[in-house]
Amino acid sequence: MLVIRPLRETDLDDLYAMAAAAGKGLTTLPADRELLQAKIRRAEESFSQRCAPEAGLYLFALEDTELNKAVGISGIEARVGLQEVFYNYRLSVTVNASKELGVHVRTPTLHLSNDMTDTTEICSLLLANDYKGGGNGLLLSRCRFMYLDDFRKHFSEKVFAEMRGVSDEQGHSPLWDALGSKFFDMDFSQADRLSGLGNKAFIAELMPKYPIYLPMLPDAARAVIGRVHDNTRPALSMLQAEGFNFNGLVDIFDGGPVVEAFAHNIRTVRESLSRYAMVVNKPINTSVAPEQRVMISNRSFRDFRVTTVPVDCIGPDTVSISREVAEALLIESGDPVRLAPLKDGGLSAMHGARGQGAAGDKSSPRGHSYRNRQGQR
Repeated sequence: MLVIRPLRETDLDDLYAMAAAAGKGLTTLPADRELLQAKIRRAEESFSQRCAPEAGLYLFALEDTELNKAVGISGIEARVGLQEVFYNYRLSVTVNASKELGVHVRTPTLHLSNDMTDTTEICSLLLANDYKGGGNGLLLSRCRFMYLDDFRKHFSEKVFAEMRGVSDEQGHSPLWDALGSKFFDMDFSQADRLSGLGNKAFIAELMPKYPIYLPMLPDAARAVIGRVHDNTRPALSMLQAEGFNFNGLVDIFDGGPVVEAFAHNIRTVRESLSRYAMVVNKPINTSVAPEQRVMISNRSFRDFRVTTVPVDCIGPDTVSISREVAEALLIESGDPVRLAPLKDGGLSAMHGARGQGAAGDKSSPRGHSYRNRQGQR
């Protein structure tokens, strides 16, 4: 069984192996054991509420329970730019006109921006190669929106993601070679690694504060602005299906696009349902296509768990789950759960299951288990 849960210290080796296999350009997850360990420690502090809510970093692991192995990771940064300045380039247009000369010139430009300060970022999406397909990437990405909506007070109303930009297998970025390298005495992979380590002060000190006129850059650099790395296209497609759109900002290193959405407009949030768990002893057929499966979460803050169940398990007030699923989710009969489509088009499959219990109703029924109350929903 594949289950989403909070990342923990024992996942370090699995996380390092995935980061090393991902190659260069994945800024938030460089193959650096010390940095990854620090991120895990920060995530553990966030889930246990030992840090300020706005400083939280919530990292989720996709675990193969049969192998007791983490095979994927995704995350939510509660607020960016509150300690270290957060930079992007904003794509804009500068107009120069003269009626006397009959000249009207529009010049595309890049402006250094801090517009995403104090905004929630979804980040660190990475899935082991052997587990790609079958809806696993969808589960890993979309589980974050279930968590984000259940605990909305910890996050901003606007949510964004920085997408990995274009770079080659050697880690060379056309935009960096044409622009960043002129102001930084280092190559792209070194600058990107320093950014991932949190050493971003050098950006403010060395980056030009004036607009960058795109016609002055070579064609190769202009061509990659706002484009994603080939390996990132599936992640971008998932976010676009959720309602995320390009907001005109790009990464200052590789030109990757920034996409954003308002939390209440995210598809997983809009289409989710609330039900109560009902543990049954009869067998449940789990060998169904991703289109016929739904995500189910235990709505716990500290011990967040998500897996999938067939859509036909959903009733008007309850959802039938096996004892195995109940144990994986740390719940018992009567506990509140949240359901959302796993795959695009899943709304039609869930439509017949709609009825009582809207997603906004987070009250607990009688008999709500002590174990789930400890999760501090």
